[in-house]
Amino acid sequence: TRSVMGISRSSISKQLKGSRKKKKVKRVMKEFKEGTLRSGSKTGKKVKNRKQAIAIAMSEGRRASRTT
Repeated sequence: TRSVMGISRSSISKQLKGSRKKKKVKRVMKEFKEGTLRSGSKTGKKVKNRKQAIAIAMSEGRRASRTT
């Protein structure tokens, strides 16, 4: 990998993906705390279990970090 100012491009892209993941997880957990997080799309049941909310957050975070 080529380096830009001493930092490899791959590490820069990993940091960006990590920040996208963190933002997504933070947003989903905020929705859970507000009581607006739903299991499916907008028509799914409201999530009441914290563990289920964490599972949704991690899943969406993985999806967010995959896309470039």
